[in-house]
Parts: sequence; structure tokens; C-alpha cells
Amino acid sequence: MRIAILEDDLTQSEMLRWVLESVNHKCHCFPTFKGFQTALYRDSFDLVLLDWILPDSSGPKVMNWIRETLHIKVPVLFITSKTDEENIVEALNAGADDYMIKPIRRGELVARVNALLRRAYPELTAPEVFEIAELEFHPKFSTVVRHGKRVVLTQKEFDLALLLFRNLGKPLSRSHIQEAVWGRDTDLPSRTMDTHISRVRSKLGLRPEQGFRLTPVYGFGYKLEQVDHEGKSPSLAKIKRQLAENS
Repeated sequence: MRIAILEDDLTQSEMLRWVLESVNHKCHCFPTFKGFQTALYRDSFDLVLLDWILPDSSGPKVMNWIRETLHIKVPVLFITSKTDEENIVEALNAGADDYMIKPIRRGELVARVNALLRRAYPELTAPEVFEIAELEFHPKFSTVVRHGKRVVLTQKEFDLALLLFRNLGKPLSRSHIQEAVWGRDTDLPSRTMDTHISRVRSKLGLRPEQGFRLTPVYGFGYKLEQVDHEGKSPSLAKIKRQLAENS
């Protein structure tokens, strides 16, 4: 999963990055709130680790901005040296999902992050096969079955389709998609991603009349939505409930 770390202490942020990347998460560090804001115009994240004190803002202010600005509820874990109950209540009331007191312990950090991700994205704990509409995903075999027939996909096409469905209703940035499907350090021509998107849309029938809409988000990336017969999108909560029911 992609995690944003807002921490101005370089030693602390690198420690957090090292711990989380050791368990296969991908981390991006931001020493200032402004840098994080700028990144969100072109990028997307699955979880945010937020320090209480930043050079250009405070944790609670950043937390309020996240909840007021992002239409997708990204889980936020507060990292703080403050131990007063008043501060903890303030963080939770601002919309934080959890908090940790410094100094951070490796095992606890990994456990809390994974617990937040499981709650926010229940589809990640799905069994070997999960279904949505007429599609069956078999991650173990990199296979998709539609209307009872196997759909022939390349490995990258399957990885892309799985990423989109695991983030149904959520806009994904191009860098998020590239990192998840092709890797962080890959020099990927932009047309390659667009071509794969087009192939996945065609092979899986991701069109409004079939119950799905896969569209570009201008200057950002792509978004897959489930729609009804009138082309309207259900709420994100409803989508998550449907995915959870298949877990």
C-alpha cells in the first residue's frame, strides 16, 4: 500500500519509511504540509502518518484539511510525543483513526498500520476468490472469470484490473498505478499505461451499460466506479459493504 509520511524530522521519517517498506508498503515522505498538499494534486495515497508538529502547520489543522478536502476517507495515524488525554482526544475529534506515542516501536507500528488498512480496505483480506457483479477474481492464479468464462489477460493487465477493483470508487494517480503495477523505478512511457487501461476496459466490459465506468481524471489518473442502470454511482460505503460481504 502507498503511505504518505508527514514528518519534518529526517531521522524519524526515514525510520518510519524503513520499517514500513520492510513489510512491503511503499512510503513517500513530506517534511512540510505544503509539500504534501502539492503532492495530492497529482498523487494518491492509501494511508497517512501524521506528526503533531510541522514547520508550517500543526497535526490537527492538517487533519481537518484532509477530512474537509479529500472526498475519499483516507485513514490517518497520528504520530506524537504528546501524552495528555486532551491532546489525544483533540486528534481523534479532528478525524484521526488512531494514534501512537513516540518513541515508536517497530512491531506496534506495523500492527497498527495493517489494522487500519484492513478496516479501510476490507477487500484486501478477501479469500482466494472474490466476486463483484459478474466478475470473479482469482489472485492466486492471476485469473479473472466473467460470465463463467476465463478472460485472457496479461500479468500486467490482471495486476491493473485487480488494483482498480480493490480501489473501486477511488481516484488513483498515475504514479500510484505505475508504482503498484510496474514498479517505482520503471521508466514507463505514459502511453503504455493508457494502452493497458484501454485493454482492461475492453476485455472486462467496463462500461456503464455493463455496470462499471472507467474514466480518466484530468491531470491526475484514473477512476473505476460501479454504476446503476441509469449510469449513477452508488456511495463508497455501499461499495465497501459489497466487497466486505465477499470477504
